[in-house]
Amino acid sequence: MTLAIKPLAQTFAAEVTGVDIRSPLADDEKAAIVEALAEHLVLVFPGAPISDEQQIAFSGTFGPLEMTKGANPAAGSVFARQSNVDLDTGGTIPSDDRRMLYQKANMLWHSDSSFKQVLSRCSVLSAREIPAIGGATEFASTRAAYASLDAEQKRELADLVVEHDIVYSRRIVGFEFTPEEASSFQGYRHRLVQDCAITGRKSVLIGAHAKAIVGWPEEKGRALLDDLQARATRAENTYRHEWRNGDVVVWDNRAVVHRATPYDGARYRRLMQRTTISMGERTA
Repeated sequence: MTLAIKPLAQTFAAEVTGVDIRSPLADDEKAAIVEALAEHLVLVFPGAPISDEQQIAFSGTFGPLEMTKGANPAAGSVFARQSNVDLDTGGTIPSDDRRMLYQKANMLWHSDSSFKQVLSRCSVLSAREIPAIGGATEFASTRAAYASLDAEQKRELADLVVEHDIVYSRRIVGFEFTPEEASSFQGYRHRLVQDCAITGRKSVLIGAHAKAIVGWPEEKGRALLDDLQARATRAENTYRHEWRNGDVVVWDNRAVVHRATPYDGARYRRLMQRTTISMGERTA
């Protein structure tokens, strides 16, 4: 095995080379990638254009895939699509289209699927078509946010539970689900402090879907969640990925929040395909 790992940022994120994720992986390659994700939280596999079938197979390295629901353009499949490309017509989707308003919330710091009953282990995002300018993705380490707390603050967080709700987070950007869509989302509660089974290191589960601290007054809970996000998104705890066609990026959803950044959708096309891998069990 010739797998090589090169750190990309101060506290997390690494580039992985020496392995072809488009082909079936040997057991030792899978184990090394899983361990690298636990250590670095974000893994970049550069410039290896991947098909839907190859992405599904590679994603299975980390566990069972989720099905996408709601208003995402790829709802009903294992893919979530971040794109201004209408795959039915081949044209671009107008900026005022409901599908683009739904995707606007991707520009908020968030953790994929924290609003579901079963948390996500990680996500795999592949760049199929990228704009010439803009459209980067930013990542922030919530493991670093936890590490920045003093001992008393860590004790205070130990037993806290957070309510996560996608209906709440989409309203932040002015998107409203239809009653039928909203009926499939009820929000769920998860422990604020998460533990990595491989490294033993702790992180906090925060982001736009985090609506409230259970049992706390709204203002107090919001202040804590905002403080944790501010800690996570300090410059030294962030990594910005400027996409190249064919890049594949994997990140740990329990220890990282991420967000999309703007691009000119009237001038450029952008097509990204995401698979999300489930923990496979309830965590709270």
